[in-house]
Amino acid sequence: MNANFAERWAELPHLLAGHVLLSLAAIAVGMAISVPLGIYAAQRPRLAGSVLNIAGIIQTIPGLALLALMVPLLGGTIGYRPAFLALMLYSILPILRNTIVGLQGVEPGVREAARGLGMTERQRLWRVELPLSLPVIVAGLRTSVVWVVGAATLATPVGASSLGNYIFAGLQTRNWLSVLFGCVFAAGLAIVFDQMIRLLEVAARTRRRGLAGGVGIALALVVGLSVLPSLMPAASPAATTGGQGAAAPANLAGQTIRIGAKAFTEQYILAELMQGALEDAGAVVERRDNLGSTIAYDALRSGEIDVYIDYTGTIWATVMGRPQAAERHLMLAEMTAWLHQRDGVLSLGRLGFENAYGFAMTRGRAAELGVDSLADLAPIAGELTVGGDPEVFVRSEWIGTREAYGLAAMRTRAMDSTFMYGAVRDGQVDLISAYTTDGRIAAYDLQVLADPAHVLPPYDAVILLSPRAAALPGLAEALAPLIGAIDGDAMREANRQVDLEHQTPAQAAAWLATRLEQD
Repeated sequence: MNANFAERWAELPHLLAGHVLLSLAAIAVGMAISVPLGIYAAQRPRLAGSVLNIAGIIQTIPGLALLALMVPLLGGTIGYRPAFLALMLYSILPILRNTIVGLQGVEPGVREAARGLGMTERQRLWRVELPLSLPVIVAGLRTSVVWVVGAATLATPVGASSLGNYIFAGLQTRNWLSVLFGCVFAAGLAIVFDQMIRLLEVAARTRRRGLAGGVGIALALVVGLSVLPSLMPAASPAATTGGQGAAAPANLAGQTIRIGAKAFTEQYILAELMQGALEDAGAVVERRDNLGSTIAYDALRSGEIDVYIDYTGTIWATVMGRPQAAERHLMLAEMTAWLHQRDGVLSLGRLGFENAYGFAMTRGRAAELGVDSLADLAPIAGELTVGGDPEVFVRSEWIGTREAYGLAAMRTRAMDSTFMYGAVRDGQVDLISAYTTDGRIAAYDLQVLADPAHVLPPYDAVILLSPRAAALPGLAEALAPLIGAIDGDAMREANRQVDLEHQTPAQAAAWLATRLEQD
């Protein structure tokens, strides 16, 4: 626990800095748009209704979906820019609405009195209407701050550093201290910002310049302290994975290589393993963890990341849009040619294991129902519930399985992959869309049902390089020792160490590296 706490604490400066800068920038720009627009629209009821409707529509889009939409809209760019744009849009509605409501709520008699005193329209706005509506506007700003700071934790899957890194990684590796760190510091940050704004509001109403200056200095200090960690290299994991047998030639010295990883245990481990190999070759490694499937590939294609590990079945179905599975070697050959021809992406080769989708249930439940294969489920499909990660039920693998075996009547229940193995073990669902290299299949005594129609495609793990990385001398050579070196048993054991023994991904990767040296 102490080592775990020390690692989480070491990560805090960078993640907190990223969260603060992202949130404050989004709120500041959102306020710069919302307040002038609200002032202009407040005097024009028809325009006010239109802009509030537009802002309301944006607000109804779930935060994670809005963040994900920004990636293709920005040409596959990941990281700060899509996260900033989405959060800025998310910040507009509360400020805009309260600005309009506050100004429209000023008593007509007050306006007439101001006119009687000979004030111009501008003077009435700045000396009468805005001061009177300030509490309402500030209330909208405070609401916006809480929303944005909370939504910024969802920026992790699009590659932006935030306190959400703690939450996403902690959920996938069952590291509840990491989840707690993310929740506590995100909530604390929202409270701190909210109280700063409240103090500024008090200072504005009471004309206490000293209080306003003190809050301003405190806010500037927060921003300054956040900028410094963001300009420094991220803390390295406690465990290292270097030393992959024979040392790779040190011909990547000075090169910065960005490794991507999706949001599950196996990807974290393999990213650590590649990091060790590349650092042995002299490279400076940056990580972009917790990416979604399509976001990861789009980031590779656009050069936002240089290398990541994907699976042939995922590329075949999701990126290439092929509805029918193909034989393993044919799939790899067609995929390799297609990626290189269309996007300049290089498939370096298979790691040696397959992490396929498989539908699994407990052996006791399978025996009770007399089920050995997916074909056996058709007569009882209406009585069963299948659990899976949210992505699987819109993928061609589930759609093809459902149609081929007559499972349309089966109820689906989406959940994070962190919880689905426990759900099937505890009888909350009848079967799940398991990953075949997951160590919990054996630990929970699950049976992967046969696929006699061969609907599910192969899922060989492959290393993919961006066009820039493919042309970089020495990069392919540094990763070459990993090709064909990891079998399914080794990957299951590494996953089990993280999922069930609560080892860190770096420790599991170090175990894998040692095994590679011995083979």
